[in-house]
Amino acid sequence: MKSKIMYIELKTGYSDNGPAWIGTVEFSKSGKTVYFDNKAVKKMGTPSGGGNHYDIETGDAYWVSGIKKNGADRHWAGGGKIMIDRKSIDEYLTLVDFNSIEEKYYKIIDFEPTDKERFKELENSEIEL
Repeated sequence: MKSKIMYIELKTGYSDNGPAWIGTVEFSKSGKTVYFDNKAVKKMGTPSGGGNHYDIETGDAYWVSGIKKNGADRHWAGGGKIMIDRKSIDEYLTLVDFNSIEEKYYKIIDFEPTDKERFKELENSEIEL
């Protein structure tokens, strides 16, 4: 599976102030599903609710995008600290114009491993009517 550092923000119920993460994600073979911090979000056919992906388990809308070189990943109207995966910090700093992570803007966390099989089973299970 391909991996890359990405910006992810929960949109459902928050607009532009939802919890946000930066870290290394993994992509499914098709590239439509993004796995991070024990979550799986799938690309929407048509973006809605401010998001371009939805959580496979909850249906919540998420915004997923690449990292901006200037570090301005949050929407201009949004706010709040961005959680950044400790293992991704060095690579992130090479992508942006920063020398260090400012705790004023970021909260350093450890991403949980993602059980991709659990999500594959969820997506492939039969729908009960």
